[in-house]
Amino acid sequence: MVAINSLTMLVLYGLLGGWLLGVNKMPVPWQALLLSIAIYVALPLVAGYFSRRWIIKVKGPAWFEARFLHLLTPVSIIALLGTLVLLFSFKGETIISNPLTILWIAIPLLIQTMLIFAVTYGIARLLRFSYEDAAPTAMIGASNHFEVAIATATILYGLSSGAALATVVGVLIEVPVMLMLVKFCLRSRGWFPCPAAADAGSASARTCAATHGQ
Repeated sequence: MVAINSLTMLVLYGLLGGWLLGVNKMPVPWQALLLSIAIYVALPLVAGYFSRRWIIKVKGPAWFEARFLHLLTPVSIIALLGTLVLLFSFKGETIISNPLTILWIAIPLLIQTMLIFAVTYGIARLLRFSYEDAAPTAMIGASNHFEVAIATATILYGLSSGAALATVVGVLIEVPVMLMLVKFCLRSRGWFPCPAAADAGSASARTCAATHGQ
Protein backbone atom coordinates (compact mmCIF):
# COMPACT_ATOMS: atom_id res chain seq x y z
CA MET A 1 0.00 0.00 0.00
CA VAL A 2 2.86 2.37 0.79
CA ALA A 3 4.52 1.39 -2.50
CA ILE A 4 1.33 2.17 -4.42
CA ASN A 5 1.15 5.53 -2.66
CA SER A 6 4.75 6.30 -3.63
CA LEU A 7 4.12 5.32 -7.25
CA THR A 8 1.06 7.58 -7.31
CA MET A 9 3.15 10.45 -5.93
CA LEU A 10 5.73 9.93 -8.68
CA VAL A 11 3.05 10.64 -11.26
CA LEU A 12 0.75 13.15 -9.55
CA TYR A 13 2.91 15.19 -7.16
CA GLY A 14 4.59 17.25 -9.85
CA LEU A 15 1.37 17.68 -11.84
CA LEU A 16 -0.67 18.79 -8.82
CA GLY A 17 2.15 21.03 -7.55
CA GLY A 18 2.46 22.69 -10.94
CA TRP A 19 -1.30 23.14 -11.19
CA LEU A 20 -1.59 24.72 -7.72
CA LEU A 21 1.30 27.09 -8.44
CA GLY A 22 -0.34 27.99 -11.75
CA VAL A 23 -3.69 28.68 -10.06
CA ASN A 24 -1.92 31.13 -7.75
CA LYS A 25 -0.22 32.73 -10.79
CA MET A 26 3.22 31.73 -9.59
CA PRO A 27 5.99 30.49 -11.91
CA VAL A 28 6.17 26.71 -12.17
CA PRO A 29 9.80 25.58 -11.80
CA TRP A 30 9.38 22.08 -13.22
CA GLN A 31 13.05 21.20 -12.81
CA ALA A 32 12.93 21.86 -9.05
CA LEU A 33 9.68 19.92 -8.68
CA LEU A 34 11.03 16.93 -10.59
CA LEU A 35 14.30 17.03 -8.64
CA SER A 36 12.43 16.95 -5.32
CA ILE A 37 10.34 13.99 -6.49
CA ALA A 38 13.39 12.12 -7.78
CA ILE A 39 15.41 12.56 -4.57
CA TYR A 40 12.73 12.17 -1.91
CA VAL A 41 10.29 9.72 -3.55
CA ALA A 42 11.83 7.85 -6.48
CA LEU A 43 15.27 7.23 -4.97
CA PRO A 44 14.03 5.75 -1.65
CA LEU A 45 11.43 3.67 -3.50
CA VAL A 46 13.96 2.18 -5.92
CA ALA A 47 16.54 1.64 -3.17
CA GLY A 48 13.95 -0.08 -0.97
CA TYR A 49 12.80 -2.33 -3.78
CA PHE A 50 16.26 -3.57 -4.75
CA SER A 51 17.55 -3.86 -1.19
CA ARG A 52 14.47 -5.90 -0.22
CA ARG A 53 14.99 -8.27 -3.15
CA TRP A 54 18.68 -8.65 -2.33
CA ILE A 55 18.14 -9.31 1.39
CA ILE A 56 15.39 -11.87 0.74
CA LYS A 57 17.58 -13.59 -1.85
CA VAL A 58 20.52 -13.82 0.56
CA LYS A 59 18.77 -14.40 3.91
CA GLY A 60 15.28 -15.57 2.95
CA PRO A 61 11.82 -14.07 3.59
CA ALA A 62 11.54 -15.47 7.12
CA TRP A 63 14.72 -13.69 8.27
CA PHE A 64 13.65 -10.51 6.49
CA GLU A 65 10.30 -10.35 8.29
CA ALA A 66 11.38 -11.70 11.67
CA ARG A 67 14.75 -9.99 12.10
CA PHE A 68 15.46 -7.23 9.58
CA LEU A 69 12.16 -5.36 9.87
CA HIS A 70 12.48 -5.34 13.67
CA LEU A 71 16.00 -3.92 13.37
CA LEU A 72 14.81 -1.29 10.90
CA THR A 73 11.95 0.01 13.07
CA PRO A 74 14.09 1.89 15.66
CA VAL A 75 16.27 3.28 12.86
CA SER A 76 13.23 4.84 11.15
CA ILE A 77 12.05 6.31 14.47
CA ILE A 78 15.48 7.79 15.21
CA ALA A 79 15.62 9.25 11.68
CA LEU A 80 12.21 10.86 12.15
CA LEU A 81 13.17 12.36 15.50
CA GLY A 82 16.47 13.61 14.05
CA THR A 83 14.62 15.27 11.17
CA LEU A 84 12.23 16.99 13.58
CA VAL A 85 15.09 18.26 15.75
CA LEU A 86 16.89 19.72 12.72
CA LEU A 87 13.72 21.34 11.37
CA PHE A 88 12.78 22.97 14.65
CA SER A 89 16.35 24.08 15.32
CA PHE A 90 16.22 26.09 12.07
CA LYS A 91 12.69 27.42 12.63
CA GLY A 92 12.32 27.34 16.41
CA GLU A 93 12.82 31.08 16.93
CA THR A 94 10.35 31.95 14.17
CA ILE A 95 7.74 29.58 15.60
CA ILE A 96 8.07 31.04 19.11
CA SER A 97 8.00 34.67 17.95
CA ASN A 98 4.95 34.25 15.65
CA PRO A 99 2.40 32.18 17.60
CA LEU A 100 -0.66 33.60 15.80
CA THR A 101 0.85 32.92 12.38
CA ILE A 102 1.56 29.36 13.45
CA LEU A 103 -2.02 29.02 14.70
CA TRP A 104 -3.51 30.22 11.38
CA ILE A 105 -1.34 27.73 9.51
CA ALA A 106 -2.13 24.89 11.91
CA ILE A 107 -5.93 25.17 11.96
CA PRO A 108 -6.62 24.37 8.27
CA LEU A 109 -3.96 21.63 8.30
CA LEU A 110 -5.60 20.01 11.32
CA ILE A 111 -9.07 20.22 9.76
CA GLN A 112 -7.78 18.79 6.47
CA THR A 113 -6.04 15.84 8.12
CA MET A 114 -8.99 14.93 10.34
CA LEU A 115 -11.53 15.33 7.52
CA ILE A 116 -9.62 13.17 5.02
CA PHE A 117 -9.06 10.50 7.67
CA ALA A 118 -12.73 10.47 8.70
CA VAL A 119 -14.00 10.25 5.10
CA THR A 120 -11.54 7.50 4.12
CA TYR A 121 -12.05 5.47 7.31
CA GLY A 122 -15.83 5.82 6.99
CA ILE A 123 -15.85 4.69 3.35
CA ALA A 124 -13.62 1.74 4.26
CA ARG A 125 -16.14 0.72 6.92
CA LEU A 126 -19.08 1.04 4.52
CA LEU A 127 -17.24 -1.10 1.96
CA ARG A 128 -16.53 -3.66 4.71
CA PHE A 129 -12.75 -3.52 4.40
CA SER A 130 -10.81 -5.54 6.90
CA TYR A 131 -9.13 -3.53 9.66
CA GLU A 132 -5.71 -4.37 8.18
CA ASP A 133 -6.74 -2.59 4.95
CA ALA A 134 -8.91 0.18 6.38
CA ALA A 135 -6.47 1.62 8.91
CA PRO A 136 -3.43 1.97 6.59
CA THR A 137 -5.66 3.33 3.81
CA ALA A 138 -7.03 6.08 6.06
CA MET A 139 -3.63 6.89 7.56
CA ILE A 140 -1.90 7.13 4.18
CA GLY A 141 -4.78 9.20 2.79
CA ALA A 142 -4.55 11.66 5.68
CA SER A 143 -0.77 11.96 5.49
CA ASN A 144 0.52 15.15 3.88
CA HIS A 145 4.00 13.90 2.87
CA PHE A 146 5.67 16.90 4.48
CA GLU A 147 9.15 15.51 3.87
CA VAL A 148 8.66 16.10 0.13
CA ALA A 149 6.85 19.40 0.77
CA ILE A 150 9.74 20.66 2.93
CA ALA A 151 12.27 19.73 0.25
CA THR A 152 10.24 21.39 -2.49
CA ALA A 153 9.57 24.56 -0.49
CA THR A 154 13.23 24.86 0.49
CA ILE A 155 14.45 24.39 -3.08
CA LEU A 156 11.90 26.80 -4.55
CA TYR A 157 11.74 29.56 -1.94
CA GLY A 158 14.62 29.05 0.49
CA LEU A 159 14.83 27.85 4.08
CA SER A 160 13.81 31.22 5.54
CA SER A 161 10.66 31.55 3.41
CA GLY A 162 7.06 31.44 4.59
CA ALA A 163 6.48 28.32 2.50
CA ALA A 164 9.23 26.48 4.36
CA LEU A 165 7.75 27.67 7.67
CA ALA A 166 4.33 26.30 6.70
CA THR A 167 5.77 22.88 5.95
CA VAL A 168 7.62 22.79 9.26
CA VAL A 169 4.41 23.70 11.09
CA GLY A 170 2.77 20.91 9.09
CA VAL A 171 5.19 18.39 10.60
CA LEU A 172 4.63 19.90 14.05
CA ILE A 173 0.89 19.29 13.66
CA GLU A 174 0.98 16.02 11.74
CA VAL A 175 3.13 13.94 14.10
CA PRO A 176 0.92 14.21 17.23
CA VAL A 177 -2.29 14.08 15.15
CA MET A 178 -1.16 10.90 13.39
CA LEU A 179 -0.27 9.30 16.72
CA MET A 180 -3.73 10.20 17.99
CA LEU A 181 -5.33 8.68 14.87
CA VAL A 182 -3.30 5.50 15.30
CA LYS A 183 -4.69 5.20 18.83
CA PHE A 184 -8.21 5.77 17.46
CA CYS A 185 -7.69 3.04 14.85
CA LEU A 186 -6.59 0.58 17.51
CA ARG A 187 -9.64 1.34 19.63
CA SER A 188 -12.04 1.04 16.67
CA ARG A 189 -10.70 -2.14 15.07
CA GLY A 190 -13.85 -3.92 16.26
CA TRP A 191 -15.85 -1.91 13.67
CA PHE A 192 -14.40 -4.02 10.87
CA PRO A 193 -14.96 -7.68 9.89
CA CYS A 194 -12.37 -10.30 10.73
CA PRO A 195 -10.21 -11.85 7.98
CA ALA A 196 -11.62 -14.68 5.87
CA ALA A 197 -11.77 -18.21 7.18
CA ALA A 198 -8.69 -19.12 5.14
CA ASP A 199 -6.64 -16.77 7.31
CA ALA A 200 -8.28 -17.81 10.56
CA GLY A 201 -5.02 -19.07 12.01
CA SER A 202 -3.10 -15.85 11.46
CA ALA A 203 -2.13 -13.53 14.30
CA SER A 204 -4.30 -10.72 12.93
CA ALA A 205 -7.31 -13.04 12.76
CA ARG A 206 -6.82 -14.16 16.36
CA THR A 207 -6.53 -10.54 17.49
CA CYS A 208 -9.67 -9.65 15.55
CA ALA A 209 -11.60 -12.55 17.07
CA ALA A 210 -10.54 -11.47 20.56
CA THR A 211 -11.62 -7.90 19.83
CA HIS A 212 -15.06 -9.08 18.69
CA GLY A 213 -15.34 -11.41 21.65
CA GLN A 214 -15.42 -14.54 19.46
